Amino acid sequence: QVQLVESGGDLVQPGGSLRLSCVASGSIFRIYVMGWYRQAPGKQRELVASITLPGRTTYADSVKGRFTISRDNAKDTVYLQMNSLKPEDTAVYYCNEGTKGLLNWGQGTQVTVSS
Repeated sequence: QVQLVESGGDLVQPGGSLRLSCVASGSIFRIYVMGWYRQAPGKQRELVASITLPGRTTYADSVKGRFTISRDNAKDTVYLQMNSLKPEDTAVYYCNEGTKGLLNWGQGTQVTVSS
């Protein structure tokens, strides 16, 4: 089973940027859709971005135009570039298979947007 390790979260001011990384212990080449999810306190985990093996991307309306997902299959890594961050983006961010979260969940990385 592929293990996932997320990193890159931090405390950032509104309007700032962060780049999250997710490294897989095994190959993600055979995983057709990879995604980034987030879970804010008291809320359910939600899918915010996904990317297919050929590179087609989809985004939640709340992050469209601000976040960019990418993947490097040779490095077994998925990235999430987050720009123009808002306080409502505060959450723990996770990567996983991008349809139903079929892999074991990692520990996530905390993103806090606050002045």
